[in-house]
Amino acid sequence: MSNIVDVIVIAIDSPLQIGIYKEGRLIETISQEGKTSDILPHLFKDILERYTIGKMVYANGPGSFMAIKVGYIFLKTISIVKNIPLFGVDGFYFNSNQPIRATNSLYFVKRDNGDIEMERLENFTPAPFELPKHFEIERYSKNIEPIYILPVI
Repeated sequence: MSNIVDVIVIAIDSPLQIGIYKEGRLIETISQEGKTSDILPHLFKDILERYTIGKMVYANGPGSFMAIKVGYIFLKTISIVKNIPLFGVDGFYFNSNQPIRATNSLYFVKRDNGDIEMERLENFTPAPFELPKHFEIERYSKNIEPIYILPVI
């Protein structure tokens, strides 16, 4: 039996979430609070000891600027060193296209035309991010560049 899995990483907000997929089906979920830079290496050490990764997908933004940057650099490095294809998808894919917290009452919103903008939303509770039950590679993009949208200060 093959131990090859695909991995999805959502590191744009806390908790960091990782989904492990075998033959397209979610077989394991990892969720941990903390700084992406502190926990991602430890989680991946464990994953790489237990599995052979076939493909990786990560939420490339918008969200926490630092978490996006750390996630991208870490996963891109693993991709290069281990020759694992890396794919990206915006974070709206994981929360049913609901607004994503930027800072205070500012949220990232995805318009019908695909543009991502910032909008002030008072008394809004963001939708949680959820790992998909199935890994469908055609939903993800080879464009892995982070989506950095910084608020005007």
